[in-house]
Amino acid sequence: MPLTALDTFRDAMQALPLIAILRGLAPGEAPAIGDAITGAGFRLLEVPLNSPRPLESIALLRAHCPAALVGAGTVLGAQQVREVHAAGGQLVVAPNFDAEVVREAVRLGMVALPGVFTPTEAFAALAVGAHGLKLFPAEAASPAVLKAMLAVLPAGTPLMPVGGITPESMAGWRRAGAAGFGIGSALYKPGKDAAAVREDAQRFAAAHAGFTTV
Repeated sequence: MPLTALDTFRDAMQALPLIAILRGLAPGEAPAIGDAITGAGFRLLEVPLNSPRPLESIALLRAHCPAALVGAGTVLGAQQVREVHAAGGQLVVAPNFDAEVVREAVRLGMVALPGVFTPTEAFAALAVGAHGLKLFPAEAASPAVLKAMLAVLPAGTPLMPVGGITPESMAGWRRAGAAGFGIGSALYKPGKDAAAVREDAQRFAAAHAGFTTV
């Protein structure tokens, strides 16, 4: 039986729980950037919908990186969920919690990771089927906040800080219980070539490996 999107997500979270946020990616560079990132071990790729022609990039990444879970970020409505699905995307990430976005992603067999900042938002998102939670913006939170939220959320809830994450800052969040991270401009930004992206992806992967083997 083929792996579902959720199976792929769970496998990727076990292997390297880092989501590459490719904001500003253009379709022409998608294959090379996808190769650079997956070559470093990343298996979770997100193209925010405020990027140029994001659905084209998602389709290209899905075809070029078949072992990865590819989808969209900054998904703000149910119609956008359907458009991402039609492009081949299997992952829906949002900066906020919108119940209709989560429900539509779940209905279509996609993985839903809404953004939350409070326990109220977190519980509401889980109640409508969210598969994990994006703690955003992490710059305005702390490992102590994440630890406090995990103390009341259902055991095993994947809670992932996003915003300002660096290889050096990950260890503190992981000690507090972070399941993974979304990595944005420290990994990729428009104009950064594939070789530089690969180098930074390797730095993040090595930092993660370092604190999981201690």
